[in-house]
Amino acid sequence: MEAHGHGLHYAYDKGKQMTKMAFDRPIAVREAIMACRNGGIVSIIGVYGGLVDKFPLGTVMNRGLTLKAGQCHVHKYMRPLLARIEQGQIDPSFVISHRMTLDDAPQATTCSCTSRTSA
Repeated sequence: MEAHGHGLHYAYDKGKQMTKMAFDRPIAVREAIMACRNGGIVSIIGVYGGLVDKFPLGTVMNRGLTLKAGQCHVHKYMRPLLARIEQGQIDPSFVISHRMTLDDAPQATTCSCTSRTSA
């Protein structure tokens, strides 16, 4: 609900947020709905969203989409998952797509990085 984007919908969301008329920018949720296959499921996990404008409810209805949402119980699962990673029971390396320094992180959100891992 704090996504960055482009185009008219993003400008609308950002303008409402800047004028304190709205607090969320649901562009990622809208794009997930539009990208989901007919009859598919859109999951919104771990991010609270309040009231949002320009929500494509008609698209959800006409395409038979299912919305599932809930808070992510990070504190419940973090320690047991970390223990399983440390014991070698789980290998999370498949989710790593890039390696960089923390100083490079701000640029990584706005460009496609060329430094790939060898995982």
